[in-house]
Amino acid sequence: MSEIATGPAGEAVFRRATLADVPALVALVESAYRGEASKAGWTTEADLLDGQRTDPQSVTEAVEDADGVVLVAEQGGELVACCQLERRGDSAYFGMFSVRPTLQGGGIGRVVLAEAERVAREEWGVRLLEMKVVEQRADLIAWYERRGYRRTGVYSPFPYGDERFGIPRRPDLRFEQLIKELGMV
Repeated sequence: MSEIATGPAGEAVFRRATLADVPALVALVESAYRGEASKAGWTTEADLLDGQRTDPQSVTEAVEDADGVVLVAEQGGELVACCQLERRGDSAYFGMFSVRPTLQGGGIGRVVLAEAERVAREEWGVRLLEMKVVEQRADLIAWYERRGYRRTGVYSPFPYGDERFGIPRRPDLRFEQLIKELGMV
């Protein structure tokens, strides 16, 4: 992992998460997407979903995954952002992307995404990064499109009835797959 300047957001130091990070990671993910705290940033899903976004068991599984990594970004020793990468043959899945709500819009998200792409491309030799985004999150999809991701038109259902992923506030939620070619190493 490397230290990368992030402009107005300051310096971000990246490292791989450990089991000791699980409680802080759960808190960060929850704060970025659910409840009142999430409304301080622009990535909130509070208008679409209630309940939890993740839980300690899911984050522990991600941290321990032999085919993946959870990247942590710290500033001044504080956890400010994270993401998960999971190797899937010639591609990698990108998820659990979270930035502290009060820092959203300051550039740290772009830096975290770039670091995830670098790890997938340079360390794993992966040529394609894929993710799933709630289709109704047009602003978030547009953010990814500005960074070279494209919509595939491939959809998967939201896991209605499984409260581990939240309690939907509307009946039409689904995920769309986004992809980005990472190029050669």
